[in-house]
Amino acid sequence: MGINVRDEGKKVNSDINVTPMVDVMLVLLIIFMVITPMLNNKVNITLPTATAATVMENANKEDAITVAVTRDGKTYLGADQVSLADLGGKVGAKLDAKTGDKEVYMRADDRAKYGNVMDTIDAIRTVGVSQLGLITEKKDDGGIK
Repeated sequence: MGINVRDEGKKVNSDINVTPMVDVMLVLLIIFMVITPMLNNKVNITLPTATAATVMENANKEDAITVAVTRDGKTYLGADQVSLADLGGKVGAKLDAKTGDKEVYMRADDRAKYGNVMDTIDAIRTVGVSQLGLITEKKDDGGIK
């Protein structure tokens, strides 16, 4: 009598194929890289360009007070639309709750009416804000020195 021995166990490959997992992770990374800059600017605005723009690092912080004026004249405090009459009080309340930097940052659309922008600045100044940063895009000089 003989014993039958099976050799099927030697053919099994137990290696994990990680290629599909890497593909999925790269797609997710690209999606997050594209979406992350959009989360900072809650209101879509075409910023004006300036040659003498300086970098304002504090404007990108989560607790930064940002006021936006759209091209159709709407005013936003953060992501919430506010009227000009209520803007001063709401900015004042946010400034009182803030402990660090007391600067307010303003993003105005490139095609917004000058009068709407000035009215918004006046509403912010009524609270006693002395530091108002106007956010612009830095104009590329095209490599000319």
